[in-house]
Amino acid sequence: MSGRGEIDRLVTLLGRLPGLGPRSARRAALALLRQPQARMLPLADALAQAAHAVRTCSQCGNLDTSDPCAICVDPSRDEGLVCVVENVGDLWALERAGVHRGVYQVLGGTLSALSGTGPDDLNVQPLLDRIAAGGVREVILALGATVEGATTMHWLHERLARFDVRISRVGQGVPVGGALDVLDDGTLAAAITARRPA
Repeated sequence: MSGRGEIDRLVTLLGRLPGLGPRSARRAALALLRQPQARMLPLADALAQAAHAVRTCSQCGNLDTSDPCAICVDPSRDEGLVCVVENVGDLWALERAGVHRGVYQVLGGTLSALSGTGPDDLNVQPLLDRIAAGGVREVILALGATVEGATTMHWLHERLARFDVRISRVGQGVPVGGALDVLDDGTLAAAITARRPA
């Protein structure tokens, strides 16, 4: 069918986003195409601006328009309390729930032999540098209750054991196999509040 190249490309690109299969991508593309001035052009503009302005924070791994990010430079945050998360989505989920007033370390993944993610692939060095510089009292390991999350927590616990810091992990509320970025705010609050030694 001629003239569908652009539409097919839009559907294909939307379908590559997490949570959007082919049918959802077609529905999203149709909604954008029906109102290009109100939906598509503002979205395209926002995507272009974000692509140029958003960067990774060199201190914690968060995404922001400044480096260091707004959380790292916020004087009201407790720099002695560092919450380690797998990805930025987990950080955003904890921020949305309003349960952590410290700072973060985004690992950028978890150890996984199947996906080929090893220790050198994780963003751990800034955490170790921060602890070595002093002032960190506690590190909360807030990783998902998966095999990879448990393996990564064990590995991190071994790396952090040489430092004089309390190491805890999220407690009740995070189900086995659960990812933090899909949990409701109450569950996240319970998990952080009921953290326990790792």
